[in-house]
Amino acid sequence: MIDSLETMAAIGLQADGSVCRRGFSAADVQGRDQLACWMQEAGMQLRVDAAGNLIGRLEGKDPALPVLMTGSHLDTVPTGGRFDGVLGVLAGLECVRALSDAGQRLRHPLEVVAFADEESTMVGCKGMAGTASMDPSAYATSNGDPIDINLERIGGHWPSLPSAARSDSAVAAFLELHVEQGAVLEQRCDAIGIVEGIVGQRRFSIHVKGQANHAGTTPMELRHDALAAASRIVLAVEEMARCHPGDPVATVGRLEVWPNAANVVPGSVSMTVDIRDLDPAVLEQLVSCLQGELESIGLQTGCAIRLEPQFQVAPTPADALVMATIESVAEDLGLSMSRLPSRASHDAQEIGRRWPMGMIFVPSREGLSHSAAEFTSDRQCLAGTALLLHTLERLDRVLS
Repeated sequence: MIDSLETMAAIGLQADGSVCRRGFSAADVQGRDQLACWMQEAGMQLRVDAAGNLIGRLEGKDPALPVLMTGSHLDTVPTGGRFDGVLGVLAGLECVRALSDAGQRLRHPLEVVAFADEESTMVGCKGMAGTASMDPSAYATSNGDPIDINLERIGGHWPSLPSAARSDSAVAAFLELHVEQGAVLEQRCDAIGIVEGIVGQRRFSIHVKGQANHAGTTPMELRHDALAAASRIVLAVEEMARCHPGDPVATVGRLEVWPNAANVVPGSVSMTVDIRDLDPAVLEQLVSCLQGELESIGLQTGCAIRLEPQFQVAPTPADALVMATIESVAEDLGLSMSRLPSRASHDAQEIGRRWPMGMIFVPSREGLSHSAAEFTSDRQCLAGTALLLHTLERLDRVLS
């Protein structure tokens, strides 16, 4: 498996050590072709569904049973790392190799999936879950090409996209191994993270309208400084997340100041706010708190403040039985572990809306990801893969 990780990392390798396999690019196609060869060598049946998902299937002892599914994605951000996504796919492949080497088959069919374009459109996992839009304009592709042309490049078929959706009874459970992309496990000195679910997101634009004026001639008490008001909002957003019970996060990620001149009192500011938590009730409480803070800051500063929703994503909790099974197997393997939410999106977020879902995290050194510095040791990769294999075997016994 480590050899496979190294081979895949060489596809799209950049001069700075990062990896670029953007969805639907030539490097993405090359990576998928390499994976397909490995799947065939491992004795898997291959197909590409209409959503562009590359699926390898190892038939089970009882082909009538729903599939146990694992996998992740091969595509990357422009300066990605060697482990994000690809570890989950190649760990699934390694599970098939291990079963084949031992002359074993599960009762359930086992499928390993490389989902299409996780880093941008998530068309693969949404297509399989039946949540994909049939409006081509809903897909902001990384290369700017229409989604139908992009899907054709990887063997998908836009007009048949609804056919990628699996039935409710098709999947027994989905399990995704992924690098944490954070520093929590490293700080806790844990080998394994059991993901409680993937957080929901609420994102807003905030527009602050003050009055641009001369920075020298306008007394402080006569100003309507939009940037000063925006600064209060930034601190209020941080404080409301820090002080809320539980562990939500809230971020102001972008500010645009007008006229942005050294000798002018700022007249307007546009900014973004990103709020995330696993509990829908907490998300609503934070949004309500934000609205109250904006009203108060507007009154204090004499600025007009407008809140505009950008998008929202519902949380996806992990399945209790799948989490308990991961935990039991980790105990048997002597792996230290803790539970934590995933605050990044994954293919499992969409798949888990339809079928029982679980995720296994392995540590990321210094919490770095989406960069050349992304690193998870061989030992940590192999521990996660062993846990994935034995969890699949145990789920195979307990699930119908």
